[in-house]
Amino acid sequence: MIKVHHLENSRSQRILWMLEELHVAYEVKRYERHPKTQLAPESLKEVHPLGKSPLIEDSGRVFAESGAIIEYLGSTYGQGGLWPDYSSPDYRQVIYWLHYAEGSLMPPLLLAYVFNAVKKGPMPFFMRPVVGKVVAETKSRYIGPQIHTQLQFVASQLEGREWLVGDQLTAADIQMSFPLEAAMSQKDLAQAFPAIESYVRRFQQRPAYQRALTTGGPYAYDL
Repeated sequence: MIKVHHLENSRSQRILWMLEELHVAYEVKRYERHPKTQLAPESLKEVHPLGKSPLIEDSGRVFAESGAIIEYLGSTYGQGGLWPDYSSPDYRQVIYWLHYAEGSLMPPLLLAYVFNAVKKGPMPFFMRPVVGKVVAETKSRYIGPQIHTQLQFVASQLEGREWLVGDQLTAADIQMSFPLEAAMSQKDLAQAFPAIESYVRRFQQRPAYQRALTTGGPYAYDL
């Protein structure tokens, strides 16, 4: 049976969703973030040296990285459904979205999160105006425009479509779920990109997604 090392409010939620869509039996070991740093606990390093989640164990092997895990699950358990056949024109599109989610969309979102954390973090009071100005300038000149560029691209790819690839849910939608959920949890972005918000709400209503929420526990990005 597959074992999922699941960290709260993390990318591993989409792994639970994929397993539910595939109807593959699995068990979950839950981990909580450090209450102050919000980092993963050190105990995850006992499973993989980087101490990150998601991690899965299957057939005596440990798999890390969301895209690699989703590709493994899709090619092993989901061919013809969530994972198009290699000869299908949809195959390369799915692979593209697996890489795009973490390579292009997630970095500016993560930068925005880090800069917000820096602004709110402890520091001498006389430094706050300086740090606040640096954060605001960086977000307005670089991070914000980058986020909007990426989300505009995604919205254009969803125009007139229910799913990102083909006419049914694929691994591409599952991989893209976390960064889009994180983005749509911000009211200004949800208002600016209603097509993406509708897309997120649509996949969050799927029975398999709801089962994954029950299994994974409270999730900050459930709209």
